[in-house]
Amino acid sequence: MTATTRAQQLRRLVEDNPALRLLRAGDSSQSAAAIMALLWEHLGGEERRIGADELQARLEADLEQLRGAGFELKGSALAYLSQWRTAGYLIRRPSPESRGETYELSSGALASIRFLDEAETPKQTATESRLSSLAAQLRQLAIDTDPQSGRRLERLISERSRLDAEIAAIESGADAPLAKERAAERLRDLLNQASVVPDDFARVRSEFEALNSLLREQILESGSSQARVLEDIFRDIDLIAQSDAGRSFRAFTDLVLDPSIGGAFEDDVEQVLNRDFAVDMTPAQRRSLRQFIYTLKEHTAEIQQVAVEFARGLRRYVESQDYRRDRVLRRSIQDALHSAVAAAEVLKPYERVGLELALTSVPLTSVGMLRLHDPAEFESATPVIVHETSEADLAALIASARLSEIDFGELISNINSVLDESPSASVSEVLTAYPASQGLASVVGLLSLAVRHGTVEQSAEHLKWVGVDGSERAAEVRTHRFTGSIQ
Repeated sequence: MTATTRAQQLRRLVEDNPALRLLRAGDSSQSAAAIMALLWEHLGGEERRIGADELQARLEADLEQLRGAGFELKGSALAYLSQWRTAGYLIRRPSPESRGETYELSSGALASIRFLDEAETPKQTATESRLSSLAAQLRQLAIDTDPQSGRRLERLISERSRLDAEIAAIESGADAPLAKERAAERLRDLLNQASVVPDDFARVRSEFEALNSLLREQILESGSSQARVLEDIFRDIDLIAQSDAGRSFRAFTDLVLDPSIGGAFEDDVEQVLNRDFAVDMTPAQRRSLRQFIYTLKEHTAEIQQVAVEFARGLRRYVESQDYRRDRVLRRSIQDALHSAVAAAEVLKPYERVGLELALTSVPLTSVGMLRLHDPAEFESATPVIVHETSEADLAALIASARLSEIDFGELISNINSVLDESPSASVSEVLTAYPASQGLASVVGLLSLAVRHGTVEQSAEHLKWVGVDGSERAAEVRTHRFTGSIQ
């Protein structure tokens, strides 16, 4: 790779990477220092997620103090939160506990804060404990990957001999515990490693989010690889869990949730904190070490839930066929962009084309254009007439109801009475035995009941009844016959 190629790659990295953008925020050391301090103070410690309203209130108070200290910070807390979210420093998500939203640092912002923390308090890089740990891990890797079983057995026997020698020394009293200085050095190394582990969860979540977006993009695109994605989802394969990030995280989860490891870790923490070399630990360090396993389990459960939601969302997206609609929309947008490129050669951007498009979003207007509600505008000029109430007449209410509704109860009783004396009866025969008390409404009710509970024949019958106005009525209809009583 040439220096030019490397320079171009690094330039893109500096421009696109949120961590590097944060380190040079505003191209001003003063702005970068203020932004870093605010993010570090409120989201870089034990509290990694804060409600949007609470964070805004905290920033407003801090901004006033920073301005008093000479920092040029002209924006409001809400404006800075929006800028930082757009720049990739913050991630805004719905709150799992309320209807609001929360803010947390992105993986890039965490990397920047970790870099500045190490720059402010440099760690010893050539400590005995770190070299011993590397040597032990390298030796174990060599044993586990040796293709020759004889050499693996030889190394294991050598390791057992070393452990036997240590056991014998302890039993004879010739072995002394680790010196206080070396123990404190190892403890610092452990704390440094433990402080970095929670930051990895932000990167894992970012990987899952990127993978979810990539899978949705592949679903929308055409091609054999994308078709395979659809087939896998239809076959109920969890592509999120089967990815490299998913398999790695599942192995980590199995280790964290192992009860034997958790119990042994807590016992070891309790013993270490009671040693004399741990007296210099700060309360925050002690609290962090005690809650380390709990913190890992809490973050692990959260990432697992995120992965499950992404997998379910992908499956719903495919099964609901929503991807077909989005695919059509995507192609339409691509066609429009292609046409726009061709049209740009002959049309200016500001040239009128005679086409009006309706807005698809709510138009923004000034608060001053809102008209307040004035109750006086709805006052009536005429006095309200008060009608005195009187005792209801049951007979009048029944008569009023019969004028607006068909009395099916009366009609069913009449039909059953006729059928008690004959195996079947037509609507005409029922009307002959029981005249229509509601006029046309009774006739319509009988025909309706015959359709539901009787038969309709091809022959015709003549119906006669007296309307509610006293006039005689008649009609020719197909024969409607009742063949059984109606319950």
